[in-house]
Amino acid sequence: MKILFCGDVVGRSGRDAVLDHLPRLRRDLNVDIIILNAENAAHGFGLTRGIAEDFYKVGVDVITLGNHAFDNKEILRSIDTDARLVRPLNYPLKTPGRGFTFIDLPNGKKLLVTNVMARLFMDPLDDPFAAVDALLAKYPMGGSIYGIFVDFHGEASSEKMAMGHYLDGKISALVGTHTHIPTADAQILPKGTGYQTDAGMCGDYNSVIGMDKAVPIQRFRTKMPTERMQPAGGPGTFCGTFIELDERGLCTHIEPVRVGPRLMNTH
Repeated sequence: MKILFCGDVVGRSGRDAVLDHLPRLRRDLNVDIIILNAENAAHGFGLTRGIAEDFYKVGVDVITLGNHAFDNKEILRSIDTDARLVRPLNYPLKTPGRGFTFIDLPNGKKLLVTNVMARLFMDPLDDPFAAVDALLAKYPMGGSIYGIFVDFHGEASSEKMAMGHYLDGKISALVGTHTHIPTADAQILPKGTGYQTDAGMCGDYNSVIGMDKAVPIQRFRTKMPTERMQPAGGPGTFCGTFIELDERGLCTHIEPVRVGPRLMNTH
């Protein structure tokens, strides 16, 4: 099985990069499943129903979110009914939406997709390790669960790496999101789990993590309140991770995917 994971989509530049490049990548890489993080897709903050539908139309199977999941309140109207939309698993129990979903596969089995949020330098949510433990206790790999993909949304590379090693052999792959910078550590861990600390973003890299440079620079220089940050509007680069799984649901190949005007392209 071949999975393409698309890193955080930031604003219109990121959306255009996905819509422009994803159909070709899906064909060229012979992709079976497409998963995409869209928590910054709506002008840099949150997601709208219309944007989600645009992604579904180009072949996205599951959309994951993160700490900006509810920044755009419009999504509250559909997050409980859209089984393809996944917010972090370790939000409190009363939070709208779902923390995981299943993709039905042609062989009659399922791919479990979950979105988990880290805690270091992030919101103090429930323990992500305990949340994943509880999920895997109910839905372990094997039997009807062919594979498990984890989007681990976090700031600290150490926390992401710790989670990757903790889940090694228990899941198919873990790819990090949130920092918007692609890391050079795509690898297969010792027990067969594919891992990359961060897939990077789909967006304009002539920016500060996808935002127009002026406001974040001013904040760092002065430590004073500023106007709201706006997504950078230049040409976007597509960043993601390509993963291949064997018959057991474990990873046999993982590599970054970068297509666009600023970073070194991989395809």
